[in-house]
Amino acid sequence: MSDVTVGTATPPRDPVLRLVDRGPGAAKLKRGGLKERPGADALVQSFNSWAFKREQPDNLEMLKRAAGAAIERDLPLAFVLYWGRGPRAEVAAPERQCLDFLAALAHRVRSQHRPGADMTIICTDTHAELNGHSPVSTRRYFAEVQQEAAKRGFRACALSDLVAWAEDRVDVKRALERPSPEILRGLMASAAKWYGGGRSPDEGARLYYRANMIEKQAVEAAFPDAIFVTFNGSDLRPLFPDRMPVFYMYSVRRGVAVKPWFMPAEPETAARQPERAP
Repeated sequence: MSDVTVGTATPPRDPVLRLVDRGPGAAKLKRGGLKERPGADALVQSFNSWAFKREQPDNLEMLKRAAGAAIERDLPLAFVLYWGRGPRAEVAAPERQCLDFLAALAHRVRSQHRPGADMTIICTDTHAELNGHSPVSTRRYFAEVQQEAAKRGFRACALSDLVAWAEDRVDVKRALERPSPEILRGLMASAAKWYGGGRSPDEGARLYYRANMIEKQAVEAAFPDAIFVTFNGSDLRPLFPDRMPVFYMYSVRRGVAVKPWFMPAEPETAARQPERAP
């Protein structure tokens, strides 16, 4: 597994370019040219379990198409997810629990699909900067996340790198879209707790929304065949890539959706192990 530098201005060569340059097959999936294979249902059922999901998937048929394409091409089923930054500047038990939980999901996929799962952690350095965290501490934190992810066979890249790479692939005018009142209320409530960028929570929430309108396009361009995993609920669906299937997942174990970077550190000996999927 090759190293991926987190927090630099250089677009990551791996996994982004590798996933984008898959040849004509990627275009076929987006046009619906690939037919669903019989094993797609079983592959989706392997991880689409209440042991992992906090609510029903965004679009079950899109999940099945992604699974069918992976089977057709004999490639790993790709998953991508955002990884944020909270008050802590170091990885602790909650992060490890979350990564172990993701590894359990990947194991379920591998039980039905020989190539297994390709899990990519997108470190949201742009969000950390917006929230007022120092670049030095953010780079250190995400470097630790990357190291822990690599131990479990996961990839990692920086969201700022994806945005830079996709500069000519996104519609910047989408940053001018207005959030719905419901979305804005949710973002403002979150900003009131976590935003430290020097403006009001209302301004912080609006800046966050505008950034997401660009960033979700970059993610979609870089990972057109992947499933987008989130620890958020479907009430924030407009923040996620429009044309990617979304899987709403618990964070560290069944019944827990709090993001690990917002959890207080626990002694490693006291950390609960993720529940084994039934």
